[in-house]
Amino acid sequence: MNTGAQSSGSDMQTDDASAAYSDPEHAAELADSVSMAALLLLERLSPEQRAVFVLHDVFAFPFSEIADVVGKSETACRQLASRARREMQDGRPRFDVDRREREELATRFFDAVTVGDVDELRGLLAADVEVFGDGGGKAPQWMRVVVGQDNVARMFAGLGRRFAGSGLQAEPHEVNGQPGAVFRDAAGAVINVLALDVLDGRIQVIRSVINPDKLHHLGPVADAWALMRETPPDPGR
Repeated sequence: MNTGAQSSGSDMQTDDASAAYSDPEHAAELADSVSMAALLLLERLSPEQRAVFVLHDVFAFPFSEIADVVGKSETACRQLASRARREMQDGRPRFDVDRREREELATRFFDAVTVGDVDELRGLLAADVEVFGDGGGKAPQWMRVVVGQDNVARMFAGLGRRFAGSGLQAEPHEVNGQPGAVFRDAAGAVINVLALDVLDGRIQVIRSVINPDKLHHLGPVADAWALMRETPPDPGR
């Protein structure tokens, strides 16, 4: 995930586009030029469309040079770019939400998480909302794949109540072009990062990164295992 500082949290790949460059800096530049949402849209394109679109619309290469790279005529490259733009535009409404609306929704979500308000959370989530996490290994498996409005609302409300007395802080950040937050413990050490995908005023997908290897660029990282041991679940919830 990318939260303003550089990050390696995203597993998205754009092999066809980046393979057109021998310089690895261009591949890194590509990763920083498009959000997670845009990467999802790029995956809808054919390899040739993706390569031409990225070379021309992201890096502003002229079609004459792109033709040499992909082995097509300039006319064919222009047609590929046009089709790619159309495909991208057709898929874009899923992520085309006013920035202020997204930020306000994210603020409400994270406020509801920190106080454990399950009813507020239900009202912010899509019926088929999904949570994806990277827990396990070096991180507790508290962020697994969870699906459904009620399941997700209860999970995050439970986590909020569980850590209510621990000084948990939710620090708003843009993550991969989407609203998100960095969660820190009372000492300011990073616990995890959440990013929200929003559609039609509801949260559709929540992505979590808790693996410490992916969080060190944000500062000192908390011992998530110790934190979980110190704050056992409320048996009454």
